[in-house]
Amino acid sequence: MRTPADGQGGPSAAGLPGAAGDGYEVGERLRRWRLVLGGEGGGSGGDGASADGTGVRLHGRDAAMDRALEALYGGDGRQGEGAGSGSGARAAGLGGSAPQVARWLGDIRSYFPTSVVQVMQRDAIDRLGLSALLLEPEMLMAVEADVHLVGTLLSLNKAMPETTRETARAVVRKVVEDLERRLASRTRATVTGALDRSARISRPRHRDIDWDRTIRANLRNYLPEHRTVVPERLVGYGRAAHGVRKDVILCIDQSGSMAPSVVYASVFGAVLASMRSLATRLVAFDTAVVDLTDQLDDPVDVLFGTQLGGGTDINRALAYCQRQITRPADTVVVLISDLYEGGVRAEMLARVAAMKASGVQFVALLALSDEGAPSYDREHAQALAALGVPAFACTPDLFPEVMAAAIEKRPLPIPDKTPRG
Repeated sequence: MRTPADGQGGPSAAGLPGAAGDGYEVGERLRRWRLVLGGEGGGSGGDGASADGTGVRLHGRDAAMDRALEALYGGDGRQGEGAGSGSGARAAGLGGSAPQVARWLGDIRSYFPTSVVQVMQRDAIDRLGLSALLLEPEMLMAVEADVHLVGTLLSLNKAMPETTRETARAVVRKVVEDLERRLASRTRATVTGALDRSARISRPRHRDIDWDRTIRANLRNYLPEHRTVVPERLVGYGRAAHGVRKDVILCIDQSGSMAPSVVYASVFGAVLASMRSLATRLVAFDTAVVDLTDQLDDPVDVLFGTQLGGGTDINRALAYCQRQITRPADTVVVLISDLYEGGVRAEMLARVAAMKASGVQFVALLALSDEGAPSYDREHAQALAALGVPAFACTPDLFPEVMAAAIEKRPLPIPDKTPRG
């Protein structure tokens, strides 16, 4: 809340933390407090007179920043239509007009860094119910595109008019291409290395010897007098195969809370599908299951093929994935879900146990995003952990390492602070 409670003043110079001195430093601190707290009165001229106790009056750019903040965070955020009513109080709010909101978006992009703009956009959508305005092309052209905006657009996909759809696809494509530039090269390199290591052989040709691992495997044969290791056993990389070496199934929960995960999973799905050594399948589900594998050459098509919202039937989705497995020992199944199951819990757990027993590498991610610890069903997470499947939240930067570990059948790199059930 930017405005102090009734009867309470904002910080004064005397009570301001670190304001023992005077001059520019104290003035700058008070100015920042004024911007944080906001103020009620427009005063004569309406240029940011203070009613918060700081005694700071804003002018020029500061006053314009204050108006942009007040439009979103002042009052109930819906009073923009009352501007100029002569009531003496500044009329906060963005109103319901797309042009007015578009101007506000342009203002905040000029006053604040991109990371702050993205937070303010999300707050505007959540606090002021502006989702419907995103269906208008002029609004979409004004927003700062990010993963959260893509999630909002996908949730509005079915209600989106044709006049807006192409603009929306352009916005989504920009975000997807940015993510691909950030993630694709490292993912391919990490997964390719894991595929090579997983194909080790015990009688390699000289050029295929993995010298580091060979030395480690033979350290017990070190001869101090000769200062050398006698390699009883050679460890080598398998020669590069032209065919498919591993099958990957990404099973994505598309309920509304999973929107950022759906975006990242679609991008990673497209990257993995571009690798000829992998056969990648992408399955999205709520209470129904849709196989989007044939659209993996374009992650934007994948995203617009999802339908965010609705219930969750993990058991039904896993049943479909289970039927697609033909080489259990060479298959990695990645379930991305908060585990709030609306289907049959016992059957869901039985399917996971059966896949594990057949040799499938099963990975359960509570989220695939930068959001931090997600909300999830702890009881189901604990049940999966008892089956040897720890459930944890994964950042996009960690995901390539998770895939590499699953491909090599080694312990997963679980973040220390992530709940594991």
